[in-house]
Amino acid sequence: MAWTREQRNVTIAAYLGWTLDAFDFFLMVFILKDIAAEFNTKIPAVAVAITLTLAMRPIGALIFGRLADRFGRRPTLMVNIACYSLLELLSGFSPNLTTLIVLRALFGIAMGGEWGVGSALTMETIPARSRGAVSGLLQAGYPSGYLLASVVFGLLYEHVGWRGMFFVGVVPALLVLYIRKSVPESPAWRVMETHERPGLIDTLKKNWVLSVYAIVLMTAFNFFSHGTQDLYPTFLREQHAFDPHMVSRIAIVLNVGAIIGGLFFGSMSERIGRRRAICIAALIAIPVLPLWAFSNGALALAIGAFLMQISVQGAWGVVPAYLNEISPDEIRATFPGFVYQLGNLIASVNATLQASFAVSHNNNYALALAVVAGAASVVIAVLILFGRERRGIDMLSSAQRVGE
Repeated sequence: MAWTREQRNVTIAAYLGWTLDAFDFFLMVFILKDIAAEFNTKIPAVAVAITLTLAMRPIGALIFGRLADRFGRRPTLMVNIACYSLLELLSGFSPNLTTLIVLRALFGIAMGGEWGVGSALTMETIPARSRGAVSGLLQAGYPSGYLLASVVFGLLYEHVGWRGMFFVGVVPALLVLYIRKSVPESPAWRVMETHERPGLIDTLKKNWVLSVYAIVLMTAFNFFSHGTQDLYPTFLREQHAFDPHMVSRIAIVLNVGAIIGGLFFGSMSERIGRRRAICIAALIAIPVLPLWAFSNGALALAIGAFLMQISVQGAWGVVPAYLNEISPDEIRATFPGFVYQLGNLIASVNATLQASFAVSHNNNYALALAVVAGAASVVIAVLILFGRERRGIDMLSSAQRVGE
């Protein structure tokens, strides 16, 4: 069955929504050192802003997810993108560190809503046989945003400074116009709209084992991604004294690897299953660790970063399809995003812990990065084997049974 124009538009919008959300988030990881210098403080104090951004994301997943389950995926997605774009712009006007931290916490709420709403809209709209590949594409939006931020940092930072980096982050607001014009509502949500549906609390109680499992799994996933990404530019600048252009080049290389990993393992999950694809991808990180964290030259570090992100985002590339397929139908816009972001909340201490550990060990960021990445990869590989597999579930038929 060929794709319709509406299905293509939904996929494009969800991919761009997550790409630009990640772009706005990652702009900050390149400028921690500069913000610390302007506000006369140390990098760990500024890294608190990243911690709060991640910690507030579950609130956004809950708020925007419930709105999407009640009022529709499409209008909620538009409001969500407008919110995170505005908060990114306001961050650039921060007169002090406290104001910046508050704005980044609010940005975290907006950021937390996009993934769950966008992935639900997409997975409920596209053909079931395409979910694996599209899952990889959607999750590739995250490294795509990191890649875009890397390019912008390399090209514009020296001209616009750290505040200008935030001003550039208002651009995603234009995506709202595209969604309004070209993106339809989810067919599964339109069916469920006509049915009486159980509430969030009742549904979570009924599925409490699944909920706890998903939260623990996503905690490990978030340590895996944020533990290998958020402080990597700082590691390159502080421990290796690379200039912004070299940091930008290495970040571009690692994000190309991330995109390749997400697309490859997302597609492979249609053939070998979601759980097996995640397990294989996660374990690739183990032999790559020495090259990624403990190399000295820029070339070796770039190769290590490329391979590490094939592993990290390869595992992540299966997550949108996996979580949407195991989710209860009546809260599909809420459940995947909420458990994902609760995992983010638990893992939100990562940036502060890694930075503090490195500073207390003579700026040894390499060891801090390696410990988190190695532990997270093993935990994911073990945990995923205990999960359920619902590859290819018919979401429209399943939605029709809600309330019967």
